[in-house]
Amino acid sequence: MPADQRQITRADIIDMTLYGEERAERRKAILPLKKLRRVAVGPHATFYFECYATMLSQVHEMLYIERGGEAQIADELNAYNPLIPQKGELVATVMFEIEDEGERGRVLRQLTHIEETAFLDVGGDRVKASFENDVDRTAADGKTSSVHFLRFGLNPAQVARFRDPGVPVILGFTHKSYGHLAIVPPATREQLALDLG
Repeated sequence: MPADQRQITRADIIDMTLYGEERAERRKAILPLKKLRRVAVGPHATFYFECYATMLSQVHEMLYIERGGEAQIADELNAYNPLIPQKGELVATVMFEIEDEGERGRVLRQLTHIEETAFLDVGGDRVKASFENDVDRTAADGKTSSVHFLRFGLNPAQVARFRDPGVPVILGFTHKSYGHLAIVPPATREQLALDLG
């Protein structure tokens, strides 16, 4: 995906009848890219790094499922365009995936404000995640949301080091109840480097 594709426009949206005909093939085609852009951190958290292609797929899915027609398109573009990384940044949807409902509630109540503890470490240079300040993803009982949207802004020196395969890149949390780390695999780094421009 060309790095200059940083925004979905109305012209990128295909007719829903055509999308319905191509849907199975399109969903199958995007899976290898999504897999490459996925990093599990600990037993419950998965970072899904977004890009133009993943967001275009999501917009088409929402339009197809909800059938809101032309009126829905602007809302979907407003919702998903901000998740397309701009030059020098990575954007991730972080999901805490726990099948058992009771266990999910118990774990999420232990992870109060976990978004504030997420980081990307580029060769020892730690980049803290930024997150939506206008949305409180923690309930009154301390239970955090199972979905968070995080951004990592890298300066040019950090981008250069991210591109160097000899420099380790680690994702993690410093949360007292979830201090997990994961090394970002080389193939994933190569893909994410496209986002950084």
